[in-house]
Amino acid sequence: MNVIPDVQSSVDVRNLPIQQVGIKNLRFPLQWASSNGPQATVAHLTMTVYLPAEQKGTHMSRFVQLMEDEAATVLDAQGLQRLTWEMLKRLDSAAGKLDISFPYFRTKTAPVSGIKSLLDYDVRVVGTVEAGVYHAELQVLIPVTSLCPCSKEISQYGAHNQRSHVTINLRHSGDMQIDELIDLVEEQASCQLYGLLKRPDEKYVTERAYENPKFVEDMVRDVAARLRDDARVSQFTVESENFESIHNHSAYALIQYP
Repeated sequence: MNVIPDVQSSVDVRNLPIQQVGIKNLRFPLQWASSNGPQATVAHLTMTVYLPAEQKGTHMSRFVQLMEDEAATVLDAQGLQRLTWEMLKRLDSAAGKLDISFPYFRTKTAPVSGIKSLLDYDVRVVGTVEAGVYHAELQVLIPVTSLCPCSKEISQYGAHNQRSHVTINLRHSGDMQIDELIDLVEEQASCQLYGLLKRPDEKYVTERAYENPKFVEDMVRDVAARLRDDARVSQFTVESENFESIHNHSAYALIQYP
C-alpha cells in the first residue's frame, strides 16, 4: 500500500508564523439554545488557528469534520467554549478563533391584540483562545423604533421617528444570553418592533414612541449605562444607526467602554 504524503505537516523555512489560518464563510446548520428551547438556524462560520513558523500548512478538512461531528449538538455559551478548545486540540494549535454568525428569531406578542409573530435578529458569537486564555464575545443587532425629542418639542402635532439598528458587541464571562441583550435594548428604545400588528397595536406603538422620545445619543448612553453596571461584562461597544425619515442619511452614535 502506497503511503500518501502529508505535505501540510512538512517543514517551512521562511520563518514566518501565521496568526490566523483556516476556513472562512462555511455555511452550516446548527442549533443554538434559547429561552424557548433549541433553535435551529443556518450559520456562517470562520474557523482559524495559529500556525507556527516551521509548519507549512494546517489541516483544513479537520475544521469541517469538527462541525460534522457536532451537528446534533445544541450550542450555547459554554458549548462554544468547549468547541473552541476542541478545535485547537484537533488542529494541534495553541491559539485560535471560532466565529459564528446566524439569524436568531424570537416570538413577539403584539401589545393590544396579543397576536404572535416572529422577529429576526443578527447574532455573532466568537470564541477566542490567546496565550492560553479563553475569551467569549457576543454581538447582537437589535432593530427598534426611536422618536426625535427635538421634532416633538418644536412641532404643534406629531414628530418624526425612525427605525434604528442598535448593535452591542461585548466580551463577557460566559453566561450572557442573547435574549438578555435583546430585552435590554428594547426596554431602552422609544418602542419595540413587531413582525405583525393589528390596528389597535399600531395605535399603541405609535403613541408609545411619542411618549418616549430618544435621540441616537440617548439610545447608546441608556444601553451603555446598563452594560457598565453588569459585572459579567468586561468591555463593550454600543452603536446605533437611526435611519432618518426626513433625511437621506442616518444619525449615528457609538460608545466604547472602557
